Order: sequence, then structure tokens, then C-alpha cells
Amino acid sequence: MYKIPESVLVVIHTAALEVLLIRRADGAEHWQSVTGSKDALDEEFHLTAAREVWEETGIDCADGTLLAPMLRDWQLENIYDIYPQWQHRYAPGVVRNREQVFGLQVPPGTPVRLSPREHTAYQWLPYHAAAQACFSPSNAEAILMLPRFLT
Repeated sequence: MYKIPESVLVVIHTAALEVLLIRRADGAEHWQSVTGSKDALDEEFHLTAAREVWEETGIDCADGTLLAPMLRDWQLENIYDIYPQWQHRYAPGVVRNREQVFGLQVPPGTPVRLSPREHTAYQWLPYHAAAQACFSPSNAEAILMLPRFLT
């Protein structure tokens, strides 16, 4: 089954502008925010975002939870070329992905439980340092926009 070329990027952060980054488990030293594709074409982006946050970090922001109101759609969309090393995950001829950007503000000290199949480490960094550590330019750009989305 091929991945759907529609995904989310979720910048998890505290009110003090500390950003959670997670390191990919695929052998590369790639640090990133939470990302993930829709499971179905009709899955709403905010549901994809909450599911991916739960799967990758163990932080529950699904509808009805205390953190649900803190998951915010930033109304930003990135369209980018799919990296060649991940092209095989998509249907033949699919070369671009559409990504919706979200922010999730969490209290300091929020526990993180990684999915070892996907990520091997995490770190909390001040937002400028987090942006510099990201391998993805669109992820870094979203992190640098964080101050304008604080509540």
C-alpha cells in the first residue's frame, strides 16, 4: 500500500518556546518535528495530527483530552518534492507532497514516549536551536514562525 501524499507537520512546543525534536530511526541523523501522512484520503488533517503525535511521542491531544484545544492548525501549507530516498513509499509518478502545519503547546516536563520503530531519541531545544538542528528546511521555517502563533 502506498503512502498518501498528504501529511502533517506538528511543532510541539512549550510557552517558553522550547521545541521537541525527535531523531529518525532510519539510520540518518535527522532531527525533526512530528510528521506523518494521512491514513485515508478523507481523514481530516487535525485527526492525522493528533494520531501522529500520539504514535510518535505518546502525547495525547485527541478530541476530548486536556491538550486537544492546544493543537492548532496554523493555516500553513507546504508543497515539496518527496526526498528520493523515500520516493518508493509513494505510487509511481507521485513526486510531491502536501503538508499541513500545526502547533501543539504542552506544559513543561510533558513526558515523551517514543515509538522505537520510528525514532531513537528526543530533545527539547530553544526554538532557534531547534530550527538549526532540523534537516528539513520547511520544518526549520515552521519552527522559526512559532512566536507568532503563541497563545
